[in-house]
Amino acid sequence: MSDKNHNDTRLSIRIDEELKEQAKEVYNELGMDLTTAVTIFLKQSVRENSIPFQPHLENPDNIQARQEANSDNLEIFDTVKELMESLNAED
Repeated sequence: MSDKNHNDTRLSIRIDEELKEQAKEVYNELGMDLTTAVTIFLKQSVRENSIPFQPHLENPDNIQARQEANSDNLEIFDTVKELMESLNAED
C-alpha cells in the first residue's frame, strides 16, 4: 500500500448543498466523514470494476408514498378502528 501522505490528491466535485449535508449526517452516524465514504465508494468501484450497487429507477408510487410520509399532512389515528374506518371510507 502506498504512503498516504505522499500520494493523496484532492478531488473537487459540485453537489447540491442539501444532499451534501444529508450525506454527512448519514456517514457521521456510521462514524466516518465524506472523504472516507467517497474513498470507500471509489475503492469498491475499482475492486468490482463497476458501480458498487445496482442503479435503478424508482417506482413513482414509492416516490409519492415517501413524499407523503415525509410531509406534515399526515392523517393521525388514535385507534385501529379509526384507521380502518378511514381506509374503508368511500372517497
